[in-house]
Amino acid sequence: MEGACFTVESINGDYAYLRSDDGLENQVAIFLLPEETDIGSRLLYENFEWTLL
Repeated sequence: MEGACFTVESINGDYAYLRSDDGLENQVAIFLLPEETDIGSRLLYENFEWTLL
C-alpha cells in the first residue's frame, strides 16, 4: 500500500480535519493520530498507521 501525505486543517472536538496533497478532505478521530498532532501538522498515512512528518 502506497502512503499518502495530509495536512491538518483544523481540529474540532474529537476529530481532525485533514487535506491530502491531492486536495481530498478527510475526517479522522484524533485518538488515531500521533499525540503531538496539531493544526498545520504534516502526516503520512501508510499501512493503516499515521506518522508525524
